[in-house]
Amino acid sequence: MEPNYSSGLNEKDSTVSNTVTGSAYDPMSSSTQASASKMRSELSNLKRDLDDLMSRATSMSDMDLNAARNLLMEKYSSMQQSVKGIASEAGKQFSHGADLTSDYVKERPLQSVAIATGIGLLLGAILRRR
Repeated sequence: MEPNYSSGLNEKDSTVSNTVTGSAYDPMSSSTQASASKMRSELSNLKRDLDDLMSRATSMSDMDLNAARNLLMEKYSSMQQSVKGIASEAGKQFSHGADLTSDYVKERPLQSVAIATGIGLLLGAILRRR
């Protein structure tokens, strides 16, 4: 059951509440999902190409090996750029989440302390049992 914090909130508070509960904030946007899917596909293709190259390496000439190496390095470089893009997007999303949390704590300090205390007590009880 998800708590409803919208009663008595002004428009700005409602926006923060909607953003925190997920209606305006998607932790993994469709572009990030597409990038991750593309990355998995590229990684799978690179692995397949490496396996193919390893199985044929003994019968290839030096010129063929150099060409194959250059092609694989280009694919690797492309994947590196994709990973940097995904990492940048993840950093932006983390920063956005931290900003939202900070705003929420500034607007409701007592409620934030109560929530933190409750979480601390719950974690303490769980860890004490182990």
